[in-house]
Parts: sequence; C-alpha cells; structure tokens
Amino acid sequence: MAQTKLTIGILETGRPPEELKQVYGDYPGMVASWLGDLDAHFVSYPVLDNELPPSPTEADLWVITGSKFGAYEDHPWIPPLEDFIRACKQENAMMFGICFGHQMIAQALGGVVRKSTKGWGLGVHEYDFKNWPAELGQQPRNLAIQAYHQDQVEEIPDGAEVLASSPFCEAAALWYPGFAITVQGHPEFAKPYASALLESRRGTVLSDKDVDQGQENMAIADNRASIATLVGQILRNKQSQMA
Repeated sequence: MAQTKLTIGILETGRPPEELKQVYGDYPGMVASWLGDLDAHFVSYPVLDNELPPSPTEADLWVITGSKFGAYEDHPWIPPLEDFIRACKQENAMMFGICFGHQMIAQALGGVVRKSTKGWGLGVHEYDFKNWPAELGQQPRNLAIQAYHQDQVEEIPDGAEVLASSPFCEAAALWYPGFAITVQGHPEFAKPYASALLESRRGTVLSDKDVDQGQENMAIADNRASIATLVGQILRNKQSQMA
C-alpha cells in the first residue's frame, strides 16, 4: 500500500522587502523550494496577519519562518503563536524553526531571547554539531547556512539540547527530543536572495562594514541541501510512527 503524502505546514511570520519579493518570492515559497525534493504537500498560514491553523494536527511538520520582528516584541499575533507551539508539543506534532522560528519556539517553552551584544551575524556562518541524536540519521559534517540576525537564544528551555554552536552563536541549533529542530540561520535562503537582502539594508539597518563582511562570508560553501535531507529524515520518522 502506498504511503500517504505528508503535509508540511508553513507558519509565515515575516515577509521580504517588497522589491525583493517581486524577484525572489515570499518566505513560504522559499521554504517550499528549499524542501522541494521531499514528497510532501505544502500549505501556508500568514500568522503575522493573525491567521493560525485550526489545529496542530493539520500538518505532519510545521515550519516557522524568519521575520524582521523580535520574539520578545509586543505584537498581537505572538502570544497565540506561542500557544500554538505549546499545543504542537503536547499533540506530538513536529516542528522546524528558522531564525525567528528558532527563537520563538525557545521562548514559548521557557527560554530567553535577547539582542546579542556580539552584533550582527550575516552571510554564510559555519557551526559545529555536537551530541548528534541517532534518530536524526547520518550527521552532516557541519552546519553552514545563511545568517541574518542580531537576536539570539541566550537561555535555552528545559529539555532542549544544543545541536550546533559556534563562538558567535552558542545556541545555533537546538534539538527538542521527539518534537522540534530549530536553527538560528536560514537554510531556505539561497545566496542570490541573501546577498540582495544585505544590499537592500546597506546604509539603513546595516552599516557598510556589516554588509561588506556579510558579502565576504558568501564565499563560504553552504550545506542547505543537507539540512533539507535532515527535514526529510524527520518526516520519515513521522511516517514510521504512523505505519
């Protein structure tokens, strides 16, 4: 009997600058493109417009996108999103958090997110894996993905484990056994978009020095495809539980 195609639900918590969106698409589209090799159905919900899924069971895996907002900021859609994250954990619905999503899941479960005194992380950053869980399959050599953030998870929640880290970002990836993987970086960002985003912020949000350093980091090879394979492993684990 053929296995039922699983559903990946994308929780949209941010949008690209309009001029870049016209060229590169929106964040749910980037996530779907990045995970395009997986045999899954994608559905998205504009959480920042106060639209949340009716139930954690509407998808087999939830992906929370990045955002220009801070997890600690006062926006009316953030408390309901925190409630939904906690409901997903209670219902054994798997999650994958990207940047803001990484921070949001940590905060919802009792962690602390702050604007880091280390400044901006921009361009491709490399992180070392540690304490790799056997249920995630083969460990990639390292984690190398786009970064675009000042905020960091500075206190991880009870029950979370640091999956990858660097001197710049100690909680670069977190593993919540049986529930979620989260990464501070952006595996869904292809280099052309990430580079254009940096330039769009030159002289406003970002200094020339910051942008130049981020563009220099673009020369580092990323392994975003390996992280997509990791998401596929999560889905295979979910299918085996359903069989």
